[in-house]
Amino acid sequence: MAARNITDGELLELIERGTVKYKDATRFWIAIHFESRQDNLLSVAAVLEDRLVIKTVMHHFEWEDK
Repeated sequence: MAARNITDGELLELIERGTVKYKDATRFWIAIHFESRQDNLLSVAAVLEDRLVIKTVMHHFEWEDK
């Protein structure tokens, strides 16, 4: 998060209010656009098991068309 200059508040908002797209039953991405940032979309790749695990945080994210 530090390398991408993403605050804890932005990460929390991304997780709580972002758009979710599932890869399968447990793996997914969450993305959100922040008006105040120039490197949008911000996204996390996550896994939902016993807990939510954030695998990586990305910027300049683009959804894949399938």
